[in-house]
Amino acid sequence: MPKILLVEDNELNRDMLSRRLERRGYQVLQEPDGALGLQTARAEIPDLILLDISLPVMDGWEVLRHLKLEPRTRQIPVMALTAHAMADVRERALREGFDDYQIKPIEFHRLLENVRSLLREEAEP
Repeated sequence: MPKILLVEDNELNRDMLSRRLERRGYQVLQEPDGALGLQTARAEIPDLILLDISLPVMDGWEVLRHLKLEPRTRQIPVMALTAHAMADVRERALREGFDDYQIKPIEFHRLLENVRSLLREEAEP
């Protein structure tokens, strides 16, 4: 069962995404801020991280920098989740090392396709 770390400060988003991913067979770890997300990523080494960019304590940009500098976490795929739909934010996210970028509100079908792609899983028939 692939392990996904969801770092999202909005409790409703966190709850909705985690429940829907768990129904699809994923183990979902949740954290409400960047510092706790980084701590959990280091301890658990998830298969994928879904990381909000605008987080309390430590934002997603800083979390990503720490993840990519550390040998144990640098290979974990990280998907940015953000309400910022501007092209320059997407370009920056990909340039700085995010493996994918999803705009909120999350379109779950597209998110699931990209999760499967990042985890190198086959799509549902």
